Amino acid sequence: MNKNAKIVAIVIAAVLVIGAIIWFGNGASKAPAPAALGEATGSTTQSVAVSETTKVSGSSSQYQNAELGFSVQYPSSWEKDETTTGVQFIMPIDQTQVSTVAKLEADVAVVPAKCSFPPVTTVDDRGVVKVGSLSFNMIAMSNDVQGRSYFNRMYSLQQGSICYSFMFSYIALSPEAKGLTGSNLTQAQNNNKAIKSTADAAFTNMVQSFALITLPTGESEVQAAPAK
Repeated sequence: MNKNAKIVAIVIAAVLVIGAIIWFGNGASKAPAPAALGEATGSTTQSVAVSETTKVSGSSSQYQNAELGFSVQYPSSWEKDETTTGVQFIMPIDQTQVSTVAKLEADVAVVPAKCSFPPVTTVDDRGVVKVGSLSFNMIAMSNDVQGRSYFNRMYSLQQGSICYSFMFSYIALSPEAKGLTGSNLTQAQNNNKAIKSTADAAFTNMVQSFALITLPTGESEVQAAPAK
């Protein structure tokens, strides 16, 4: 393997493999019980099913998972798929537009661990975002590798021993590599940027809709006991 190939491999591993494994706890950690989340956050008790999706408006829905202790709102056009640690959303790609976008995805994971971002050297943006009384750490990064453009924006929220993590993933093929030229090339480049920007903004809106929830604590056994 030559030097350039090794560099490419390292970049891909850092951004995709390490990021996915570290960021989402390898998908094998068992999520904490709602009671533990409620104790750590002091959230208002709500009565909800373990997991349910409800319509908020004509274009948005709300996903809430009482077992993992959170809810988010998202565009109803997104395809939802629950995972062992949270939920994954596949964002639709408008096939009528001239573009080379291959992937738009948003993931939410809840793991009993300390939040940490992938160890990368090139960062496009970093900061702290306030959502109500909650503070989210944020990092964004991008790379162009072997004819593909990668972009990720990540948010994390530490609540006691629980880490709530969020990741937006964007992958686009190089328009040149797809054989586009002239006006089609320019149009694809512009559309790729617009699609990424719109999806990234929708992802950030989803994070800003985040709320902590818990299950009802139930009735005291002492009070429920029959009088003697």
